[in-house]
Amino acid sequence: MTYFNKDARIYVAGHRGMVGGAIVRELNKLGFHNIVTRTHAELDLTNQAAVNEFFASEKPTHVFLAAAKVGGIHANNVYRGEFIYQNLMIQNNVIHSAYQYGVDRLMFLGSSCIYPKECPQPIKEEYLLTGPLEQTNQPYALAKIAGIEMCWSYNRQYGTKYIAVMPTNLYGPGDNYHPENSHVIPALIRKAHEAKISGATEMMVWGSGTPRREFLYCEDMAAACVYLANLPAEQYATLLNDQQPPLVNIGVGEDMTIRELAQTICDVVGFEGELVFDASKPDGTMRKLQDVSKLHAMGWKANTDFVSGLATAYQEFQKHTA
Repeated sequence: MTYFNKDARIYVAGHRGMVGGAIVRELNKLGFHNIVTRTHAELDLTNQAAVNEFFASEKPTHVFLAAAKVGGIHANNVYRGEFIYQNLMIQNNVIHSAYQYGVDRLMFLGSSCIYPKECPQPIKEEYLLTGPLEQTNQPYALAKIAGIEMCWSYNRQYGTKYIAVMPTNLYGPGDNYHPENSHVIPALIRKAHEAKISGATEMMVWGSGTPRREFLYCEDMAAACVYLANLPAEQYATLLNDQQPPLVNIGVGEDMTIRELAQTICDVVGFEGELVFDASKPDGTMRKLQDVSKLHAMGWKANTDFVSGLATAYQEFQKHTA
């Protein structure tokens, strides 16, 4: 038996982003029809008074906090002030208002960059705060760590039932294909597509190609989020205790090198030229593979084949760039 009823008033913050959009699609697919959303123009989540007024009037009973300022290595490194300020403000306002207005369950979405740069692999939830962070995205990571701590602290002081999930690297419908501010998969899809269209004989990839990364299709991520948020009370309660943060990794439990990733994307896109790696560009963390045994123990596993997911992502990219 699941926890939500079909009339549950569910607020999805960040519904226009890849993560929030996927969660809305998953909720709709499962028959939830009372979903509350706001665009940034309608509600600025960095504005405390506006967020408070929204919760007072809309009174959601459940919240998925997927709104965030996000980006790849370049964006994280250049817009450091924006990344820490905006993410702290968004999560502080939403989590606090959720508590004030009696939200039953809240899910805070973070990122695998919360974990130390030199982390044992695969990364277990308990490795949080056990070492220095990767410098290029430290402001974003620190904001997300603060959000996890906030959920945990509110649970312990106020008896809330807020959890945090850490998706691995995501891709799929709704991704950001900006030439400079995108993550690795959309950036490489765009590069491979443009190289194919222009008839280029080679394609440049940032870094050495040796770092390993794990990738999760965003529809799988959304399915995992809704599954966890909707757990029966007794099972959900196992995520809430005083000894450890209410944190769950969401991933596939397998990774690949950036070279393997780039080659797979070229195969899907149909670019047949040579890959050239610019080792003068930053690699970021050498490996980030999440331990997903807690997620599996809760009864959920990812099921989208990587090549199929990439093919869908490429089709969507072509649709929006035609």
